[in-house]
Amino acid sequence: MDLNPLYRSLVLGVANQKWLERLVRTHGWRFARRYVAGHTLEEALNVVRELEDEGIHALVDLLGEMVTSEEKAAAFTGEIVRLVQALGTLPYPRWVSVKLTQLGLDLDRELAREHLRRILDAARAVEGVVQVDMEDSPRTDATLWVWRTLREEEGYENVGIVLQSYLKRSPADLRAILHLKPNLRVVKGAYKEPAEVAWQERGKIREQFLELVRTNLAAGGRIATGTHEASLVEEVRAWAEAEGIGRERYEFQFLYGIRRGLKRDLARRGYTVRDYLPYGEDWYPYFSRRLAERPENLLFVLRGMAQG
Repeated sequence: MDLNPLYRSLVLGVANQKWLERLVRTHGWRFARRYVAGHTLEEALNVVRELEDEGIHALVDLLGEMVTSEEKAAAFTGEIVRLVQALGTLPYPRWVSVKLTQLGLDLDRELAREHLRRILDAARAVEGVVQVDMEDSPRTDATLWVWRTLREEEGYENVGIVLQSYLKRSPADLRAILHLKPNLRVVKGAYKEPAEVAWQERGKIREQFLELVRTNLAAGGRIATGTHEASLVEEVRAWAEAEGIGRERYEFQFLYGIRRGLKRDLARRGYTVRDYLPYGEDWYPYFSRRLAERPENLLFVLRGMAQG
């Protein structure tokens, strides 16, 4: 029996308790700092520079999700535009990640599309790329609709999308967009999902991860792998080289603060490596998902809190 889905479900369920959120927000920042670049844009830009010194690019994300007012969605949009413009002043690749619920997806998908269009226009002006993150399964259809209308109907080529390999629907979702040769990021998935919609076995999640990667590359698309599993990274790398796929069409993405040795090694060997680099005040939901990924992450925090 694979206990990892049970562990993830337990941690994410407990993380929703308000008393625990207050406790972690009060005492947990020094541990969250391992995974989060900082509270401010300026702190994030400093980390971007540090990563570039190691040959690693950044995919910068202003933390925030599931907003409940048009005013807050507009404010997030403005801050992300400011992020894009700030990246445009640096001599590095300008990549940002957005969650559509921070742009108002739960209020109105057309509102979220309007806000994303504004961000894409700002990114175009600095030759930047915007990666649309994938959230939990009830929002998959709306997320794909926003991405597809902007990519296919309005011609934005600087917008990427994410698919999660634990969702049973993901191969069909990919087949539906293959003709667009998407700039696709494949991840395993970090949300609490029921067995009816998501695979619970590591082996099946891993198998579908490779299927998504190979299918998109074989169809001419571009791939970013979002996994910290060294053997899975190696399988993708070896397969792409055996198939004669140029390195400009695939890259390896990691979460900031994780697998530092592996990412540095890949960068030294000439592969494109990019860190998903989150920052901002709304770090608790992101931090909770990191703790839910591996028991070792939670033990690290608990030991530190126990030691004061």
